[in-house]
Amino acid sequence: MDQEPLRRPLRAFGALLLLAALSSCAAPTPTDLTRVPTPTLPPEQYRLYLPVAASGVTPTPTVTPQPPPPAGTPTPLPPAVFKPGTGVQVNLFTDDDPRVLRWAQGLGVEWVKQQIDWNVLEHGPGNIEWEQLDRVVDLCNAFNFRLLIGVVNAPGYLRPDPNGFGPPADYAEFGRFMQQLAERYRGRVDAYELWNESNLQREWQGDVLDPARFVALVAAGSQGVRAGDPEALVISGAPAVTGINDGVTAIDDRVYLRGMLEAGVAQWVDGIGVHPYGFANPPEASWRDPEQVAPSHNSHPSFFFRDTLEDYRALLLEYGLGDLPLWVTEFGWPSVEGLGEMDTTGWEYARDVSEQQQAEYIVRAFQMGRGTDWVGPMFLWNLNMAWVWGNTRPDSAYSLVRPDGSFRPAYIALRLAGVP
Repeated sequence: MDQEPLRRPLRAFGALLLLAALSSCAAPTPTDLTRVPTPTLPPEQYRLYLPVAASGVTPTPTVTPQPPPPAGTPTPLPPAVFKPGTGVQVNLFTDDDPRVLRWAQGLGVEWVKQQIDWNVLEHGPGNIEWEQLDRVVDLCNAFNFRLLIGVVNAPGYLRPDPNGFGPPADYAEFGRFMQQLAERYRGRVDAYELWNESNLQREWQGDVLDPARFVALVAAGSQGVRAGDPEALVISGAPAVTGINDGVTAIDDRVYLRGMLEAGVAQWVDGIGVHPYGFANPPEASWRDPEQVAPSHNSHPSFFFRDTLEDYRALLLEYGLGDLPLWVTEFGWPSVEGLGEMDTTGWEYARDVSEQQQAEYIVRAFQMGRGTDWVGPMFLWNLNMAWVWGNTRPDSAYSLVRPDGSFRPAYIALRLAGVP
């Protein structure tokens, strides 16, 4: 494969500083993630802190190809360390998808995740536009990646409100579409994630927030996948980590997951999706700690990577589901450093994470999760959103590459890191 994007100039002194910093951070042992009682949520009402913007990717955004780096003597990057069970979410609806997959290849990850907007693919009964997704699947197969596809947002003609963003009025339509999808890509897509953050009203418009209703949707989608490709894995869409529990804007993710388990989600899936975002807290930190590193977003378990994983695990054990793995289908830390002026209203914590901290937290989180036998594949959010969208969206603060295509410290750190 063409390795040009992997050989961008890297200042030797900066690389040495980065490697020295990473080597000083001892990887936590697997015992750092052990069962703890599910906490009783504080009675206070919290603002709805969400780590990323609403899901859904608009296909084929305009991406201006970047010029090659200035002539000079580049410092080649060391080879990537292969990391089984790790992955990264990508946007492959761009003008240069091979470049994006070369970047992913340079991380040493085994998996990539692409989220698709069902509404963009299907325009009416029997009218499905497959061409772009065909190209994405073909490319991922050509690069030998395992592929997770997340599916969100029913077509307008199937929703009660065609202008909304949510599930179909008839959940059987989701099963029908998932069967068509799985049949088309049988043997070429490894896993499907059914929906995304359905405990948020913004992701579940036109329907009532209710974990039992979500499980009914998962059941329909799972039966569709099993009929279309019995070998493909099915993952339940992860709840969003949020401290609000008003039942209208959101349902707290721990409460929602309990409701999913009560409604029998385990019989339909091979793994439980989880989004353990860390906000500005280190991955080993807990909301119970007497002292906190982050100056804000540190008083609720939903703000902590470790607490979210441990709490979900405790719930699975409570329901006798210890064999069901947690699939970390999104996680990450935002940093606006080096991205220019960004409006961080509502997610101010992104200003409390430096690019160096972002790099260290990501590596340590991968090491914690992959060193724990009940954590399945882990997908970092995200690889290239800043390159696609510039600095206009919160997603970009999580990106491993900058708008100009250069690597952030987190990219280099993850490329070189050893992960169990």
